[in-house]
Amino acid sequence: MSYIDKARERLAYELPGTSNVLLDLYTLLVFTRGWMVTSEDVHDAWAIWRSRTDPSHRSLVPFCELDEEVQALDVKYADAIAKVAASLREDLDGRFDA
Repeated sequence: MSYIDKARERLAYELPGTSNVLLDLYTLLVFTRGWMVTSEDVHDAWAIWRSRTDPSHRSLVPFCELDEEVQALDVKYADAIAKVAASLREDLDGRFDA
């Protein structure tokens, strides 16, 4: 199993029912943002995916334009991404220390 597969598998465990394409985008956030991921990062990844699956979705706006209740929906995803990044920290020889 590659390090990518390991991260994707851990995310799938933390976020059951998430589409494979969205899991791939969130996996990218594990490696690019790590434990510093924000809800805005999650929203941007979701928006990339949603722009293909439902281009007229009402939440396809910049994060700062969303209502607080809608912004709050991204917190659990950011938390899961940060958790997976932290769990991989030692496996990847400190890659997430930056």
